[in-house]
Amino acid sequence: MIKRSFIGEFMYLKVLSALAIILVSSAASGQTADDEVAAGDKAYAALEIPAALEHYKKAIEIDPKNYAALWKASRTALDYGIPTANQEKRNALFSSAEQYARRAVAVNPGDADGHFVLAYALGKTALTQSTSRRVKYGTAVHDHALACLRIKPNHPGCLHVMGVWNAEIMRLSGIVRLVAKSFLGGKVFGEASWPEAIRYMEASVAAEPERVVHRLDMGEIYRDSGDKTKARAAFQKGLELPSKDYNDNRFKSEIKADLDKL
Repeated sequence: MIKRSFIGEFMYLKVLSALAIILVSSAASGQTADDEVAAGDKAYAALEIPAALEHYKKAIEIDPKNYAALWKASRTALDYGIPTANQEKRNALFSSAEQYARRAVAVNPGDADGHFVLAYALGKTALTQSTSRRVKYGTAVHDHALACLRIKPNHPGCLHVMGVWNAEIMRLSGIVRLVAKSFLGGKVFGEASWPEAIRYMEASVAAEPERVVHRLDMGEIYRDSGDKTKARAAFQKGLELPSKDYNDNRFKSEIKADLDKL
């Protein structure tokens, strides 16, 4: 038998000790990763977003490869970051959302929700980047949103992301789009168009007609593509919908501001 060296034996005991601490901690709390995910889901449904995020984090501490905890932590961090006034805190939440989403996709690349939250998180992170890095992020947003839709063609979140993606590209000046396509590696930018923005967003609205954020972005796409009548109708419908999501009141404030400018 090969004897362990003193260092090897020491490291072996350290690993065992660490595992014991984890097991004792989990047993003491009586909570499994699935328990924490369920508690997070309950808090999320009650719009208790900070509490939901903490439950998902605890689930990840217990089981670092728990797919549900990872993608839901990403989604929740994004929701929590949207209304945050402190830029440093907001960027930190968006960055953590991106990391959770990347881990979720690594654990389960064949499920749509992981690709959705990664596309969503990358879109938020892109806003803090330089022009050249925004192009790279924009390409990744496009790729993960389409990966999501290949798995689940009617995924409302991914349809929404692609609608906004097309619109954001079209809102850039022609010169910026040309530079992005020709020199910054953003060849997929050439696929963007207003008809595609409208098609994707209308599909998102059809999939989830009661979600306020879809009506907000649908109205802005109609407005910016030149159809103010449809824009006004989309905005007004958004205001009529009940507030169900954490950021709905904020979204409705944006809708009111958009209507005032029409």
